[in-house]
Amino acid sequence: MNTMEIIGQIADLKDTDYKNTLAVSVLIELLIAKGVFTRQEFALKARELEQASLAEILLSRRAKPVKSASR
Repeated sequence: MNTMEIIGQIADLKDTDYKNTLAVSVLIELLIAKGVFTRQEFALKARELEQASLAEILLSRRAKPVKSASR
């Protein structure tokens, strides 16, 4: 694969990422507008999930056995 192909693929990924982010933002705004949840409830849940994810990452790092250097 040449450099130009790689740059093109990166540009495509950025476009896809933008479109996905826009779609999620639209869904959140519609759900808030329809009263399914409030912006504050959404923000609280996002923080909770972020903290849970961080905790899981930290736990998984602690659970991995430490490789000893063999000589």
